[in-house]
Parts: sequence; C-alpha cells; structure tokens
Amino acid sequence: MGASRTTGWKATVAVAMSNYIEAGAIIAIATSLTAWQAQLGFDDTVAGLVAALSANAFGAAIGAAIGGPLCDHLGRKFIYTYDLIVFLVGAVVVTLAGNVGMLLAGVVLMGVAVGAGVPASWTYIAEEAPAHERAKHVGTAQLAWSVGPMVGFGLAVLVEPLGLLGNRLIFLHLGVVAAITWWVRRGLAESRLWTESKAEAAAAGRRRGFFSGVVDLLRERRNLVPLLFLLGVYAVWNTVAGQAGIFQPRVYEATGLTDPTSQNLLQVLLWGCTVAATWFGFMRYADRVDRRWLYLAGAALGVVAWAVLIYAPPGAVSLYVFAVGWGVSSGIGAQAFYGLWTAELFATRYRASAQGVLFMLARVMVGLLSSVFPVLLTSIGLHSLGYLILGLLVVALLVGTIWAPRTQGRSLEEIEAERYGTPAGGAAPARPAQAAAARSGAVR
Repeated sequence: MGASRTTGWKATVAVAMSNYIEAGAIIAIATSLTAWQAQLGFDDTVAGLVAALSANAFGAAIGAAIGGPLCDHLGRKFIYTYDLIVFLVGAVVVTLAGNVGMLLAGVVLMGVAVGAGVPASWTYIAEEAPAHERAKHVGTAQLAWSVGPMVGFGLAVLVEPLGLLGNRLIFLHLGVVAAITWWVRRGLAESRLWTESKAEAAAAGRRRGFFSGVVDLLRERRNLVPLLFLLGVYAVWNTVAGQAGIFQPRVYEATGLTDPTSQNLLQVLLWGCTVAATWFGFMRYADRVDRRWLYLAGAALGVVAWAVLIYAPPGAVSLYVFAVGWGVSSGIGAQAFYGLWTAELFATRYRASAQGVLFMLARVMVGLLSSVFPVLLTSIGLHSLGYLILGLLVVALLVGTIWAPRTQGRSLEEIEAERYGTPAGGAAPARPAQAAAARSGAVR
C-alpha cells in the first residue's frame, strides 16, 4: 500500500509539472514583452500577436487540438513523453531570438507543447488518483500552475538589472525544467483506465483512428450539456485570467503602478496567495465539502477583487486587496474545478479529446481578446474594459454555481456507468445511492 501511494504521488507530481511549465511560459512572456518590444522595435499590434500565439492562447489551442485526440489514440504516456521535447526546442529558440520571426517561432512551439501537455496531464492524474482523493491529486496540477508564476515573477525581480538578458535566462530556466521533467517521466506507467479501454475496443473489434475520440465525443448527445457547462465555467473565466496572466503589468500601469519591480513583487504576493489557497483550500476540502459552495466562494472573491482594482480609488489598498483576493480566488476557482470536472464528466475513450476540445476553445477565446487587449487598454481605458471583465467573471460564477455536478467520492468507472448506462473497464454499475447522488447534480 505504502509503495503504491508513493509511486502514485511521484507520477502525479511529475505529470503536474506541465502546469508549472505552462504558467511559467506565460509569465516569462508577460514579464519580458515590453523589453522584447523595445529591443526589436515592434508596436502594440505585434505585441498582441505575440501574446495571442503564445502558450496563453492560440499556440496552446493548436497543441490541444492535436494533443487531445492523440492522447486518446496513442495513450497518455505518448504525449507526456514527447511534448516537453517540443517545449525545450521552443524555449531555446526564444532564448536566442534576435528578431521577431525567431521570437514568434519559439513562442508558438512552446504554446503547442503546452496545449498538448496540459490536457494530458489533467486526464492522467485524475485517472490514476484514488476516488476519495481525486481533487487532492488534480489540485497538485493547480498547485504547480500556481508555483510557476510565483517563481517567474520572483525571477523577473532578480534578473531585472540584466535587462533583456535576464528575460532570456528565465526562458532558459524553463527549458532546463522541461528537460529534467522529461527525464523523470520516462519511467512512468500508462494510465490503467486507458489501457483497459483500449483492450476492450480491441476485443470488440473496434478500430480507433486519430479523430475517433472527438467524433465519439460530439456524436453522443448527452455530452452537449457538460461541454457547454465547462465552457461556461472555464473558457469564460479564462478569457479574463488569460489577459491577467500576460498583460497584468499593463493593467497595473493603467491603475498608476508603473514601477516594474513593484509590479512583479505584487504578482509574487498574488501567486503566493494562489499557492496557499490551492494547498489549504482546494486540495484539502474539495474532496470533503460541497463543491458548489467552495466554487461560489472562489468565484465571488474574484469578482470583488477585480471590481476593487478597476473602480476603487487607486492606491496601495486597492492593489493589495486585488492581489490577495484574485490570488485566493484562483486557488479555489474555475481552473482547479475545470480539471476535476472534465475528467469526471466524460468517458475514458474520449476523456482527453474532451479536454483538448475545451482547452482549445478556451485558448481561442483568450487569443481573440489578447490580439486586441493592449490596443483596447490604451484606447478605451481600464474602466470601460472593466464592464467586459466583470461580466465574464459573473457568467462563470453563475454557471459553475448553479450547474455544479455532484461527483465527489465516486470512482470514474462508477460515474461513467451512471452517465452512459454501461460500465467502463469491467466496473460494476453504480449503486442506487450513488446513482441518486449523481442525478441530483445539475450536469448530466
């Protein structure tokens, strides 16, 4: 028992590092974009394009569109074995970039790798986690995602005297972390649920092609409601979070905080609060309390934090309220629940494809706004943009709170049997009490 738990947590941590690398890539661009702009001489339109093609938006969307189906077709291990090699190449290209073309090429490669790797990591972790600790394990990915920006902004403060060279070193550090993580992952086993699902398909004589997961996902009508639900929770929230991830320094400038060191230190505080909230909040309680109320608390705090930043009198108080409020909100908010609910609401044979489709659409939404966000911030100002930001956050709050599924404490096999009517992987059908619990949730 002890050995298997250790192995399980080793796999969880190793696979969760995709989230550290993803968030680190976004923050590396956020903290260096102004320096790249000054060095290479491009305008706000090109800055928006760099952000839109990055791991924060379209680059990740492309990777998710490829990685999700591949993950269901060739296995979870295939993706987390090779995606970091692509990321490493991209990090090296950005580190050495001497023109806009090289910068864009490296940013796209990193984005594609992130888009392929993150859905695979969330899927693998959820499938390998014990039913009664699934949120705790999935929360590890959220924890890694939170540590990435905290470290990234801290490094930005340390290397600021070096100028653009310091920013290049941050990208290089991400490449080193990717190489180490790739080495650790080589010995991890394939997902048990995916292996069983593949064996069942082979025994039944069903041949599965590259797009089989996506086709089966969209063909099954009962998947429409959870797809829309998760888009309302994650894609809508992430459209705001994506702008904060890469343009937060510019948002701070719009509120009067123009010193780069102060901006980065405030972000260290923000992400430190996210790390603490993930560890002490989501990982500790999401397996034990009513998830609906935990989600509501995080989403409401996020709305309040942004309202204070945008509309309260500018100054230290509003900045600190925002940093703590948005930081805690992100730790127990939409992304952590999205990683959990997406694994629970879809069948094994297309679970990663669902992750890929949803992650792709979320990143497309971020990319569309990112491509014009710097221009809008300059032309109409933060106060006017605030209506859009708060509107999106309120929509995510309402969708996640009203339609939160009741799936905690049950194995993925039991949930799948209840939702689709046939057991997966030879699992016993859901017991009456469990079926009743599932039916009481709004998402079916």
